[in-house]
Amino acid sequence: MKMINYLIKIEYDGTNFVGWQSQRNGTSVQDIIEKALKKILRTKIRIIGAGRTDKGVHAYGQHANFKTKKKIENKNKFIESMNFFLRKKLISIIKIESKKIHFHARFNAKRRTYEYLIINRPSLLSIDRGKAWHVKKKINMNILKKGGKLLKGTHDFSTFRASSCTAKSPIKKIDSVVIKKNKEKIYIKFISKSFLQTQVRSMVGSLKYLSTGKWSVSDFKNAMRSKNRANCAPPAPAEGLYLVDVKY
Repeated sequence: MKMINYLIKIEYDGTNFVGWQSQRNGTSVQDIIEKALKKILRTKIRIIGAGRTDKGVHAYGQHANFKTKKKIENKNKFIESMNFFLRKKLISIIKIESKKIHFHARFNAKRRTYEYLIINRPSLLSIDRGKAWHVKKKINMNILKKGGKLLKGTHDFSTFRASSCTAKSPIKKIDSVVIKKNKEKIYIKFISKSFLQTQVRSMVGSLKYLSTGKWSVSDFKNAMRSKNRANCAPPAPAEGLYLVDVKY
């Protein structure tokens, strides 16, 4: 019997996981999904994620593919069964579709969308605690948007790259940076084919320095041009970051 390749869309709360990818130091989102697949398909399954989200990062639209000899006849029933095993872990399978056998969730992705949520107010968070970055100091939206424009395009993003990043090149193209505010909530959306490790959180941390007056526009430009991680502002916390979507 030949193998069949399936693509699943996944939503999860990343708070209690070490990240997407399997690691020795704790439970990952990947581990939990693979265990549920083993229960349903009755064989060991390895899944490949489109984005390797860090510890504490959430997702509305993570995608992953897996191969199996077992044909999934009823996709709705499969989703229902998976979510039965995943429900207590705050992971949900949203969609499943079959793909060509050589399809790869990570390498075939054409565009990834990440969104960062900041709540800008003096009072502590209650409902959104663990789901956003609480910034007390007033953020200047005009300056924030100016910084966003500087990040758009093709640049060497070495300043915003984690020291443990294994990407071959620090040069990336950011297709879009959209910044919107709804009352006290600020949404910063980045779209690119791919990102460096901790790039989004590092950019948001630097934008926060800029928009709260700790940095001038010149400081922001100089940090970016320096291509030196030591000149980056502290990265924004993982809890405000969401993998929103992956396009193929």
